[in-house]
Amino acid sequence: MATRLRVIKLDYPDSNYDFHGKLRRMFEKNRDLTDPEEIEKALKLGEYIKNETLALYSLRKYRHLKRSYPPNDNPS
Repeated sequence: MATRLRVIKLDYPDSNYDFHGKLRRMFEKNRDLTDPEEIEKALKLGEYIKNETLALYSLRKYRHLKRSYPPNDNPS
């Protein structure tokens, strides 16, 4: 999980956001979990963060493409 999130961080839209620092603090906060339910909850949160970050990338790419090409008012 941590490795996948670190790789995702490389393309994070806001370069000023401390993605790596927040990621590290979250893992340090949860390192002492022993309850299987709590561990599963933390893993689900990590998956949610991964999916939301990937959605941000897709949105950024879509907006860039939308700005790059003028609207086609004359469809053929």
